[in-house]
Amino acid sequence: MFDVHMLLTTFGLAGILGIVFMETGLLIGFIFPGDTLLFTAGIMAAADPPFTPLWTLMVGIPIAAALGDQLGFFIGRKAGPRILRSRVMRWIGPEAVEKTDRFFDKYGVVTVLFARFIGVVRTVTPVFAGFSHMNHRAFTLYSALGSTLWGAGIPFLGYMLGGVPFVQEFLHWFIIAGLATVFVPMAIKIIRLWWKNRGAAPPEDEAPEAAAEPEAATEPATSDVVK
Repeated sequence: MFDVHMLLTTFGLAGILGIVFMETGLLIGFIFPGDTLLFTAGIMAAADPPFTPLWTLMVGIPIAAALGDQLGFFIGRKAGPRILRSRVMRWIGPEAVEKTDRFFDKYGVVTVLFARFIGVVRTVTPVFAGFSHMNHRAFTLYSALGSTLWGAGIPFLGYMLGGVPFVQEFLHWFIIAGLATVFVPMAIKIIRLWWKNRGAAPPEDEAPEAAAEPEAATEPATSDVVK
């Protein structure tokens, strides 16, 4: 049966901190449901033996999250809008980008705090903040607040729930369910991307027909750009 020691040797505390950092720092951790991962880690910290002491989660996760935000901010500041046209952003999807943009329009700099509790949006927010030239000191303040509330609060809730006898009795199933929420969304995302790319290229017999379209069809758009 799957046990806590197996998860510890497979991922460990360093693995969780790495995922939290990558989610906003390298823009590739968005495929992992961070909330569920942190909550499950908190439950496992209440196990006997514990996955890791609770304090290591409540200290390490906020630090990893805040550092990831800083790297995301730096990437946005240096690379600017080019990031939005990158392959990673196509993976994330335009919906997350549009939602983040709406949050900034509505809440301004406080978005950095709120975004921590919204999956995927927290991945895009530091980049937006960077290339929009948000004040770095204000960004750091709200990033630290959000990272602490999210990174310490969710594992603590999991830890409190992990102390319930019912949860302890069926802890293995909670761990398996937590792992499933990590890998199933990743598999779905990969399948959707593969399916989208598979249908993107037109069949060979349709290509000549598309190429034969009159050039005049593109002239109005060109004229508009010149104007």
